[in-house]
Amino acid sequence: MAMTENGTEHVGSIAEKIRAGKTSLGIEFGSTRIKAVLIDDTYSTIAAGEHSWENHLENGLWTYSLDEVWSGLQAAYASLAYDVENAYGEKLTRIGTMGFSAMMHGYLAFDKDGKLLVPFRTWRNSNTHDAHEKLSELFQYNIPERWSIAHLYQCILNKEEHVPQVAFFTTLAGYVHWMLTGKKVLGVDDASGMFPIDPQTHGWNQHMLAQFAALPEVAAQPWKIEDLLPTPLVAGSDAGTLTAEGAKLLDPTGTLRPGTPLAPPEGDSGTGMVATNSVKVGTGNVSAGTSIFASVVLDHPLERLHPEVDLVSTPAGDPCGMSHANNFTSDLNAWIKVFSEFAKAIGTPLDAGTLYGTLFRAAIGPDADANAGGLINYCFYSGEFLAGLEEGRPVFARGPESKMNLANFMRAQLFGAFSPVKIGMDIMTKGEHVRVDSMVGHGGIFTTPKVAQKILAAAFNTPIKVMSTAAEGGAWGMAVLADYLWHKDTPLDEYLDKRVFADAESTTEQPDPKDVAGFEDFFARFIKALPIEKAAIENIDLEG
Repeated sequence: MAMTENGTEHVGSIAEKIRAGKTSLGIEFGSTRIKAVLIDDTYSTIAAGEHSWENHLENGLWTYSLDEVWSGLQAAYASLAYDVENAYGEKLTRIGTMGFSAMMHGYLAFDKDGKLLVPFRTWRNSNTHDAHEKLSELFQYNIPERWSIAHLYQCILNKEEHVPQVAFFTTLAGYVHWMLTGKKVLGVDDASGMFPIDPQTHGWNQHMLAQFAALPEVAAQPWKIEDLLPTPLVAGSDAGTLTAEGAKLLDPTGTLRPGTPLAPPEGDSGTGMVATNSVKVGTGNVSAGTSIFASVVLDHPLERLHPEVDLVSTPAGDPCGMSHANNFTSDLNAWIKVFSEFAKAIGTPLDAGTLYGTLFRAAIGPDADANAGGLINYCFYSGEFLAGLEEGRPVFARGPESKMNLANFMRAQLFGAFSPVKIGMDIMTKGEHVRVDSMVGHGGIFTTPKVAQKILAAAFNTPIKVMSTAAEGGAWGMAVLADYLWHKDTPLDEYLDKRVFADAESTTEQPDPKDVAGFEDFFARFIKALPIEKAAIENIDLEG
């Protein structure tokens, strides 16, 4: 490829940064994609790699095998290393800082020899309802079904054989970090999805640990709960370095040298906050992918226990309220795949950008009714606590007089995808009067300009900002947290404001009153017709 003189200088400058280790690597394990992003000291992405994967049902539980974790990580890293060598002529032997993040919650339990006791149980499983109810009542603090402590306690209630052998349990990010560094630690945001965090100490809530330990069925175990948990760490803390064994696990070619400092491993909510500069009180963000969550850094404690609102932490340890829905893009992607197959069948195959862009723009085009024309779509691939569903079945429904056209169909898809997360957000903003100064959307769905942003503004009736970094996502946010190791003497919010986002471009979409009214009409029908979804669960088999 021909290179201009300025382009050659730019490539040479980045190559020098790579050689000097002035880089930070972030790798995030999403539900359908493992993504690796390498940034330089200007927070620009200089290389990326990824690997697609999918969870699968095993004995009725959603899981990924540990072999898939490592083969996927190695594939994503190899893709990034190839990108580096292809673009800059450099082998990736040295990385300045790095960090790993992943889908939060779930259950990875190990015995004293580090052997996995049962297959990894992901956040997607909703078989822990009894544990959720009993622990939430005990603590007077919401313990969602996804949380690691709910999984452990459900195993105890079910008298699962492996429970007495548990010596350590953690999240996916915590597991990968442990294998690469030997350190059993966890970033405080990811930790807040395992067990409640004390907002003053940024460690485990000692009172609740004591309450849990005093439960008769827990007291009967041969272990103590505090001995099973990783150590929570705030952003910027020393979380260990890449060992020789870890370097070989990450890069089996042996090219990457050990010794890189690692940031505390984080959850995808924390990297979402960082990627959207939403770690200050009153700021919020919406992270949309296979699942979706909306979080707001709280200006005051919530007055009441709300099962629909999770209480988590920023990577700096400040409390956040979060509305989390298990389901978001899986059903949408399945429908768009049908349109893709149709385009191919008529001899006009379309690339993903054109396909998504065309369909999304129809949802806000002149043929779309504000309320989606009476159409309803339920995107529930899996159980959804916010909607009271233990399992999921995707359902599209309409009345015979509904206005069925492409624009309304796509609008119903997007409205339906955003509806579950609205349940918890309404509780925070309308019920608890939580202050929201700004809301930032990020994730691939915001790549098509304006569409998802405009619909989300209608759903929350609040301005929605999308930054130029919106599509960067959690891996980029994790790379920024890794870079923060070099700036840890500056408060995280100030570091993000003055260094990372000082020159960031953004667009803001104000809520349109007609769209707000249309969404509210759709949402009322969505809630009223939920018995359709429950009937589908009863009458359509989960598998096959």
